[in-house]
Amino acid sequence: MERRRILVVDDEPQIVEVIAAYLEREGMVVESAGSIAEALGALERFQPDLLVLDVTLPDGSGLDVLRTASGHNPRIPTIMLTSRGEEADRIVGLELGADDYVTKPFSSRELVARVRALLRRMGEGANGARNDKPSHKTRVGDLEIDYSFHEVSVEGVTTALTATEFQILAVLAENPGEVFTRSHLLDRLGDDCEIYERTLDRHINNLRKKIEKDARNPAYVLTVYGVGYKMRKA
Repeated sequence: MERRRILVVDDEPQIVEVIAAYLEREGMVVESAGSIAEALGALERFQPDLLVLDVTLPDGSGLDVLRTASGHNPRIPTIMLTSRGEEADRIVGLELGADDYVTKPFSSRELVARVRALLRRMGEGANGARNDKPSHKTRVGDLEIDYSFHEVSVEGVTTALTATEFQILAVLAENPGEVFTRSHLLDRLGDDCEIYERTLDRHINNLRKKIEKDARNPAYVLTVYGVGYKMRKA
């Protein structure tokens, strides 16, 4: 079976060494980069399945690497590494397409768990096996969701969602018209979806920008003021 390829971008060799050791123990192939220039080269050469990215790099912001990773086809799922005082960078990173973030200092076991969870959410496990769920699609107006291939199209044009955005959309679309409070929606997303109530609204805003003609006046993912969110009925 194909081993999953993980690119770790961090300029602290000790951190990279520990992360790599834990990921390789899980059967993954790890390559590292310590700068933006090295990371951009590795994205093309190594073709990673997932990116672990430090925001602070010696030659600039890791967000520049994230912009490139988010533009790949297929998009490269990304976990950001940030310091406690870098809330603004976390927000920008989520808006650029990062799927998750871990705050330094962090547990290597927690990071590995998040890597594995993100790979599962992308439709493939860490060992490269496809999920066994049957092929099916949902259509709401001009929005079509293919659950088997984790693809979403609007008016026939495929749009790239992060794993988290896809999971949110899938839960809402499978229950059209049902109103979800934030806590209810997080419960339905499950433990594999490592997001929190304080970042849920931002993920939904990003989702709307990708599937709605007018994100300020959404036609699909609707806000029920004072309660939560729902998907319009087909």
